[in-house]
Amino acid sequence: MRIVFFLYEGLTTLDIIGPHDVLSRLPDCEAISVSKDGGPAMADTGVLGLTATHAMGDVDACDVLVVPGGVAGTFAAAADEEILDWIRTVTADATWITSVCTGSLILGAAGLLDGRKATTHWAAMEMLAGYGAEAVTARSVRDGNVITAAGVSAGIDMAIELAATIAGDETAQAIQLGIEYDPAPPFDCGSPAKAGAAIIERAQSVF
Repeated sequence: MRIVFFLYEGLTTLDIIGPHDVLSRLPDCEAISVSKDGGPAMADTGVLGLTATHAMGDVDACDVLVVPGGVAGTFAAAADEEILDWIRTVTADATWITSVCTGSLILGAAGLLDGRKATTHWAAMEMLAGYGAEAVTARSVRDGNVITAAGVSAGIDMAIELAATIAGDETAQAIQLGIEYDPAPPFDCGSPAKAGAAIIERAQSVF
């Protein structure tokens, strides 16, 4: 099983690192990272880069694709026809097509979400609907062979769910234990429904 993690300039690091730390540990899998030209991709913070092992031209198929989100970099990727054509090609026979956060906008721009239920970061739900998807507020949404995760940290949940589907519950649970994913946040404000208007406004100004 070949699992491809797609990197691009301006991605949000946890969007890709969370699923990578789960899915790359599946038995009998080949995990690779791909960027447009290979080599480094700078994160949206401008202080951390990730290096791809392959260029898009080196990879024309996969079993699982993971597309992360971001902000300005995501919009640029969603408007890049070379990237969109590659995504259409590499997912033509894929078993699973996944995204995290606003990465679903890139899948939508590639035409992979037409008529499908999907999710994204809470601040981008209206944009997602604009790409032909039925926007759903949920931690992760599966429609056929497409799984989309909500904002950033939801990618870990999505990846554990997918690991269970691919390799069974016990393997997924072992990976969850291995990465000690046992969330106990100090505040119960991880969604707009819980945060309140003042915190939502501050989050929008920060991000």
